[in-house]
Amino acid sequence: MTITVRQLHPQFVGDVAGVELSPTLAPDAVRQLTDAIDRHAVLVFHEQSLDDDRLLGVGRLFGGIEPPRNHRVQQRLKHAELADISNLDARNQLRARDDHRRLDALGNQLWHSDASFRVVPGALSMLFAHVVPPIGGETEFADLRAAYDALTPAMQARIEDLVVEHSIFHSRGQLGHTDYTDAERAALPPARHRLVRVHPGSGRKTLYLGSHASHVVGWPMPDGRLLLRDLTEHATQREFVHRHTWRVGDLVIWDNRCTLHRGRPYDDAVHPRDLRRVTTKDVPSPVQQVA
Repeated sequence: MTITVRQLHPQFVGDVAGVELSPTLAPDAVRQLTDAIDRHAVLVFHEQSLDDDRLLGVGRLFGGIEPPRNHRVQQRLKHAELADISNLDARNQLRARDDHRRLDALGNQLWHSDASFRVVPGALSMLFAHVVPPIGGETEFADLRAAYDALTPAMQARIEDLVVEHSIFHSRGQLGHTDYTDAERAALPPARHRLVRVHPGSGRKTLYLGSHASHVVGWPMPDGRLLLRDLTEHATQREFVHRHTWRVGDLVIWDNRCTLHRGRPYDDAVHPRDLRRVTTKDVPSPVQQVA
């Protein structure tokens, strides 16, 4: 098997050819793809054939699986380990405009890193396209390694040792969606992570932030939030961003440890969009958690 990777953006993103993804992928191919992820942070595969069993099996080749939240869900997909990134209910009908799951999912249109609100956050995410709308619904990615490199030395020194608290309810609250029960909130307490991390594969320093990042621990709330907003605006400038336009059969793998991503709008009241995601686990945060 000859795997080739063509870089799509000056900083990151590789378009992969020469591989059919499956749970029986040879170890050498998995190693080649892991090396490519460390280099490019985002990999794009076209014309793949992945039912739910095969998608989950491919995810397991790259690590333990981080289950999605799946709160208040009537399961539509075969496996609870898969995240249902769609606008469809359990009967495959379009969700109503005021449906809780739809409103919750709108938070995916904010720049974020999957599961950064957990003590054990997401490492690699793999999103596969079954049905895509005729217009809109793209996914954008931002390279947090290049964004860190472009900071001034003074800013790099300023943020080197900062710790940030992340919460799923902070990100959803930014859009005014606060309809969560006490039990749902208790099940997902805030998590703390370093703002500057060293990527374990590439050895490069990277920012770690996004819409789940609520505030800087030990700073006055307004100061920390202004810093996080400034850093996010810096990291999502066009020079650091790539937009992927989906086709049926596309699978995109991205590294949550060094990228941000966001979905783009589409007419979800008219057009179905059915994408399914599996995410692997990162290592636990070494930062002391909230008591």
